[in-house]
Amino acid sequence: MQSKKPGIYVHEISTQRLTIAGVETATPAFVGYTEKAERVGNGTSLHMQPVRITSFSEFREMFGGPKPERFSFTITDTYNIRGELSNRQFSSRMSPDAPSPFKLFYSLQLYFSNGGGPCYIVSVGNYQDEIITGSSENGTGLLGGIRLLESEKEPTLLLFPDAVSLETADDYGVVVKEALAQCKRCRNRFTIIDKYDKETNLGQFRRAIGNSHLEYGAAYHPFLRSTFPYEVEKKSKDIRHEVKGIKPVNAIDYSEVRDMAEMEEQHPQIFRSLLATTRREYVVLPPSGAMAGIYVKMDRNRGVWKAPANAMITAVLEPTTPITGVMQAHLNVDALEGKSINAIRSFHGRGTLVWGARTLAGNDNEWRYVSVRRLAMYIEESVRNATKFVASEPNNNKVWLRVRIMIEQFLAELWHAGALAGNSQSDAFFVKVGLGESMSPQDIDLGRLIIDIGIAAMRPSEFIMLQVTHHLNKA
Repeated sequence: MQSKKPGIYVHEISTQRLTIAGVETATPAFVGYTEKAERVGNGTSLHMQPVRITSFSEFREMFGGPKPERFSFTITDTYNIRGELSNRQFSSRMSPDAPSPFKLFYSLQLYFSNGGGPCYIVSVGNYQDEIITGSSENGTGLLGGIRLLESEKEPTLLLFPDAVSLETADDYGVVVKEALAQCKRCRNRFTIIDKYDKETNLGQFRRAIGNSHLEYGAAYHPFLRSTFPYEVEKKSKDIRHEVKGIKPVNAIDYSEVRDMAEMEEQHPQIFRSLLATTRREYVVLPPSGAMAGIYVKMDRNRGVWKAPANAMITAVLEPTTPITGVMQAHLNVDALEGKSINAIRSFHGRGTLVWGARTLAGNDNEWRYVSVRRLAMYIEESVRNATKFVASEPNNNKVWLRVRIMIEQFLAELWHAGALAGNSQSDAFFVKVGLGESMSPQDIDLGRLIIDIGIAAMRPSEFIMLQVTHHLNKA
């Protein structure tokens, strides 16, 4: 604008280049059943609503605790010949109908124990439901919870630990296929899957999950024995009192106590001792919660291009099934359908480790690895968000140059960070945009701006070969 009077005029010129800000890659969404679902303070229902939380304590405030388990207890008192108590032993045993089918609470605890951060919770029911349902006519259940997440922009990981309690592998497969299909539609999220272990084998599980969109999910096996003790149901009534030796006439018969709640009220010291015996019963969990924590921690500390493998799982005693090298070969490579399942194994002196880095698309050379698929999603989503400014801009050389420089700078930073392979930037990536490179005159007439991006994603060193040669001394 031309000045109309004498004076000094300042024009600020921005020299800041357009840059691409990387999107978040590891914000899990847990779908399952909770004790309650209500907003702290006003009691507003949170049922069937995606809710963002930042800590385990926040989860407990809004969604409650675990479902308590029923135990049977035995108190064994030994009296000497003078009728004096010489020894007292306590024992407990989980009731035959336990444990409950609800895994979300403890899975979330395992998630935060393994480095998890902010995440989403979708409560699809409470413990009074008794039965885990994949779907229902009114759009609730696990399928309804997963579908609610499609309109949420932030979640990038989907998991549903309660689904392992569904009746059949086919029921479980319906839930998995819904999650994989959503990941394909949204293109910014990935599914962490537990290998369904309820009366099924590898073949049944692989058939149940179908053959579509396999590169958008990874399965893990086996279940994990955590370090978390079960919560005790205070309505547990099976309390036995056994006596050895000569019992005094005025001695208390603890078997007359109706349940654990009454024991806590009348004999608090005995109650605490009985409760301590349940500490030997540790919660067995599907691995998805731990894996979600490892994905988050690995992305935060190393980057989305680092495979979430060869990482130790904390708050775990051991896998429920020891996996040998021969067993892992059948998990890792499926000659018939190509559906890889990642093993979790215990190694002497190293603990429990994630020992697999493949997607379900094990026969797909392009999308075989979790880190490659997730890196591509990260680049696609970051570039998509950053290039929104070109909508309705002139489709000319000036815009093409700005877009190309912006994307090349972003990919160069990834290459320097170790995400892309190649000795030079030209080996690691290319960006093509413009007439004759990525677009034809007809594309421009139709208002299309097409950007071709090629990357050489760094793949994990899955097989390490050591060649050792013994050279004999020469005379």
